[in-house]
Amino acid sequence: MNPALTSPFQLPARLAAKADPALIADDEQHFAAVSESLERSIAELSDRLDSVRRLPGGGGQAALERDLEIHRLSGRLRTLRRFTLDACLGRIVPAAGEPVYIGRFGLTDTGGRRLLVDWRTPAAEPFFGATHAQPMGLISRRRYRWTGGRVTDYWDEVFTPEGLEQSALHHSAALDDQSAFIASLGASRSPHMRDVLGTIQADQDAIIRAGSRGALVVDGGPGTGKTVVALHRAAYLVYSDPHLGEGRGGVLFVGPSPAYLSYVADVLPSLGEESVQTCTLRDLVAEGDVAGNEPDAEVARLKADARLVDAIEPAVALYEEPPAKGLLVETPWADLWLSPDDWAEAFESTEPGTPHNEARDQVWETVLDILGDQVDAEEVPLHQLRRVLARHEQLVATFNRAWPLVEASVVVSDLWSVPAYLRRCAPWLSAEQVESLQRRADSPWTTADLPLLDAARRRLGDPADSRRRREREATLATEREYMGQVIERLKESGDELLQWIDGDDLRNSLVDEAVLPSADQNSAARGQLAGPFAHVIVDEAQELTDAEWRMLLARCPSRSFTIVGDRAQARHGFGETWQERLEHAGLTDVSLASLTINYRTPSEVMAEAEPVIRAAIPDANVPTSVRSSGIPVLHAPTEDLDAILEEWLEAHDEGIACVIGDATFEGRERVRSLTPELAKGLEFDLVVLVGPELLGAGIEGAVDRYVAMTRATQRLVVLEG
Repeated sequence: MNPALTSPFQLPARLAAKADPALIADDEQHFAAVSESLERSIAELSDRLDSVRRLPGGGGQAALERDLEIHRLSGRLRTLRRFTLDACLGRIVPAAGEPVYIGRFGLTDTGGRRLLVDWRTPAAEPFFGATHAQPMGLISRRRYRWTGGRVTDYWDEVFTPEGLEQSALHHSAALDDQSAFIASLGASRSPHMRDVLGTIQADQDAIIRAGSRGALVVDGGPGTGKTVVALHRAAYLVYSDPHLGEGRGGVLFVGPSPAYLSYVADVLPSLGEESVQTCTLRDLVAEGDVAGNEPDAEVARLKADARLVDAIEPAVALYEEPPAKGLLVETPWADLWLSPDDWAEAFESTEPGTPHNEARDQVWETVLDILGDQVDAEEVPLHQLRRVLARHEQLVATFNRAWPLVEASVVVSDLWSVPAYLRRCAPWLSAEQVESLQRRADSPWTTADLPLLDAARRRLGDPADSRRRREREATLATEREYMGQVIERLKESGDELLQWIDGDDLRNSLVDEAVLPSADQNSAARGQLAGPFAHVIVDEAQELTDAEWRMLLARCPSRSFTIVGDRAQARHGFGETWQERLEHAGLTDVSLASLTINYRTPSEVMAEAEPVIRAAIPDANVPTSVRSSGIPVLHAPTEDLDAILEEWLEAHDEGIACVIGDATFEGRERVRSLTPELAKGLEFDLVVLVGPELLGAGIEGAVDRYVAMTRATQRLVVLEG
């Protein structure tokens, strides 16, 4: 469609009055310019990308810069191609100046005129933040509703008498204020979070645009838009904060479950942001894929204590104790001696913070240097001496016993299976607690083990790295020795030129190290999720234990966090303040922002959900719903489940339902089946809560019922008996 020929407005008959040219002619003209600029920008970017791809690959810094430019151009091109005119969210009319059109990205015409202002810029802030109490210099604001690349509705808000005179006196049909937004909240859901950028509210926008220093807690009850804020804040910070962009650590977004990440997967790309890494806590550790829930509540409580994470350090230190006896090392040239002091010197030669398995290579190099200093380098070729030492069985065996390669899983497994080891590394544990933590060495991992496995892997590093480095060095040594033999034969041939060439230099230059495998390139320990990150955003953070917080703190040395959660949705209780809780976890620079308006859950549902949570948590932050669905909560017997679902599916051509609490129910098309825990952060048109009384007593049961009930955006059914 060419907006210059066909209007981008496709308003239904009931909104015919809004099609008045006096209301939309300026927009039509502006959209035509936007369309032309988009086509030109896409063509220019495509040509530029093709040109860069045709450049020689090269190597080193040049190759890196070429790859970065390809990545940048490709990302920009994907963003432009993803949208048409619907990249425009709306417009604002300031008291002084021309209307400003707000977009998902910035766009200019050939003359440099701004056609779209990126939503993340300061110039766009009034579009989201202006209210009648604080109009932020605006006369009016217009928001568009797009369907299939056409405007199917729009509504205006005015903030001043001047704006009212300009719009309302002659064209009241365009004035809708907040009612159209409220109505849109009840729209049918889909398997993915819907696009809400154009309807970000002032309270949410203020948090999205807050600075990145320290830890910002976003506390809010169900339906307040915590996840919306978290995702849009990620895109905003990457764009606006020069300390957080690519090349400076970037942003990590941590969600509560794979279902949640799938639900929100499309949000960041729709905002033009592709650099943010997303994951769950399980994804941070290799064993997370197979870890089950910890069945013993007391064991889970003990493993949640960050002091057990601290126990990893003394546990690894036991693998770094120098031999107490000296060692005679016999070689073809001389007998060499390693005293206990020599061993101690070698073991202390590692650089601070170097992982155990990587430091092992540093220690070995120091051992070789100490032994090499005992021979005359002019009489004994050092590369030959090192090769002999690397094959000295007693030396290698002694070193391997004193500083072995160690797997993280071995360290943690030994803590749980060797009582004396655990007592030495965690002396504060009682005898009963040590006993309760014991398990067979081959027992499966649980989620409570993951923080310790993560800490152990960070402290140890990947043992495969060391093996690869040693294999690489052995290959190089063999190649150098072979080249040395070739050079000696060439010299013996009588070539006068070769007599003047340094044999070692020539031998080394003839060995092509580039063809050998690189330990860094093959290292699984340096994955994208290992960090460090410049900023970390955590959703459903109220569930994290002190030990789990250590996993995230280790990835964010700057302590720059956005922490999103609801104390009333903590399954295991949350009796402290956020500041107290986070101080225990290791964060001290903490500020708090609260969201108190429920945009998702109808008032009919909240009327039944609020007493459920207040009975267990009297001071729960229960938000106020801004809309009513007009549909009362239905209570029915459990045998009515199938009939209720069939009736709803027949009456609704779109939308998603969810059955929560029935482990025997298998999901089907447009009907999910989840536990309350896995339903966190998600929303559904219809929620059927089965057997709420079976979810347990106490805080955990109350939270599960509250979470399940407040997933509903239209209708809630509670099945009992």
